[in-house]
Amino acid sequence: MLMPSILSNDFMDDFFGVPRVTGFGRNFDNDFSRMMTTDVKETESGYQVDMNLPGFSKEDIKAELKDGYLTIKAETNQNNDSQDDDGNYIRRERYTGSCSRSFYVGDNITQEDIHAAFKDGVLTLSVPKKEEIPQKDETKYIAIEG
Repeated sequence: MLMPSILSNDFMDDFFGVPRVTGFGRNFDNDFSRMMTTDVKETESGYQVDMNLPGFSKEDIKAELKDGYLTIKAETNQNNDSQDDDGNYIRRERYTGSCSRSFYVGDNITQEDIHAAFKDGVLTLSVPKKEEIPQKDETKYIAIEG
């Protein structure tokens, strides 16, 4: 049986590298160490995945399930423009960043099986345990005419 990567000994094996982060901003280096850090807890019925996404809102986060891989993507565009009474800039800061992370959860998990909630900068995902459905080895014969 193919086991989801959530169950592997080295949880980091199935990630496509470390979280990919792009963007520029004054807090970029400080936030990188806290971005997308993930805790996985096994429960009786499945797994609870808690992912830190500081500075992102619910609208910035997308979760996609494709070919057995659960991919979490977060993207933000922040603009902190301040002007004086004459319209001159006193401060002008922008931050644009995105990150993504993927987990192999198995081919038999559907998007309806996964439940997600976002609160206080933490994305919580509930992924159920499901057994792989064994495929039947069926012999197919070719009809011979004549």
